[in-house]
Amino acid sequence: MAPAEKKPRVLSGIQPTAGSFHLGNYLGAVRQWVALQETHDAFYMVVDLHAITLPQDPKDLRANTRLAAAQLLAAGLDPDRCTLFVQSHVPEHAQLAWVMNCLTGFGEASRMTQFKDKAAKQGADRASVGLFTYPILQVADILLYNADEVPVGEDQRQHVELTRDLADRFNGRFGETFTSPRPYILKETAKIYDLQDPAVKMSKSASTPKGLINLLDDPKTTAKKVKSAVTDTDTVIRFDRENKPGVSNLLTIHSTLTGTPVADLEQEYEGKMYGALKTDLAEIMVAFVTPFRERTQQYLEDTETLDSILAKGAEKARAVAAETLALAYDRVGFLPAKH
Repeated sequence: MAPAEKKPRVLSGIQPTAGSFHLGNYLGAVRQWVALQETHDAFYMVVDLHAITLPQDPKDLRANTRLAAAQLLAAGLDPDRCTLFVQSHVPEHAQLAWVMNCLTGFGEASRMTQFKDKAAKQGADRASVGLFTYPILQVADILLYNADEVPVGEDQRQHVELTRDLADRFNGRFGETFTSPRPYILKETAKIYDLQDPAVKMSKSASTPKGLINLLDDPKTTAKKVKSAVTDTDTVIRFDRENKPGVSNLLTIHSTLTGTPVADLEQEYEGKMYGALKTDLAEIMVAFVTPFRERTQQYLEDTETLDSILAKGAEKARAVAAETLALAYDRVGFLPAKH
């Protein structure tokens, strides 16, 4: 019997800073993580070390870390089919990050576009050194697990390129140690826009409160937001991103959640008014968020089970990470500690 083919390994993380997931980040990333655990050896983490590059309230950070893990499980991540853990539970991340910091040029780090954007928002004097070097911590996150692929959006491609550069540099200087990862650009998921301002992508930072669908909102609140979504001047239900952004956004959400092609929806709603589309979509959203909220709540009420899942995930992650770090330390020339 031929040996089972080894699955490619992926690694990705989500910050515990947002509270409730919203529809945009669920459809853009989390839903695809769930699919990847079927085809890949998947490692997923709640990146609390990355979270503190911006000021956090300690109590909120702790609560949001559990909340992020509970939502990932509610969304369909299965601890038997993937490794789910909290970043700070695996100290090797910070240890390898220091080695990679010492291999990275200052100019190289300063060219990372996301730092420029975030520092501009904070003010250059208030931006921390951690914010400046967080892409190098990301490099360590990926290299620790010798990930073959890193699921990212197009805006994160630069971070994977830095990872490849540093892996190749380390391997060239100290001998073959790390896998050089490929970006796994997430399939072009439909962009979801603010329900009140369909020119703006749905996000915690840019959206209006009424335009943002938080998955943990009360289902009645979600239905009300959908029913009061901005539409357009005429009454024809058709997809036209430029001239009918409001209706196009509602059609996109409907299509993405039900799997019905937009062209079929246009036919289905031919001759009907906007109210029919909104009413149907409100029902679809309620049917989606209700079980998600319930599953999340179950995990939050049983913190013993949740913490146990995360502890097992960290144990699995550390088994891989410790081996990689030990090899990297040896290659660099650190004196091994006697036990």
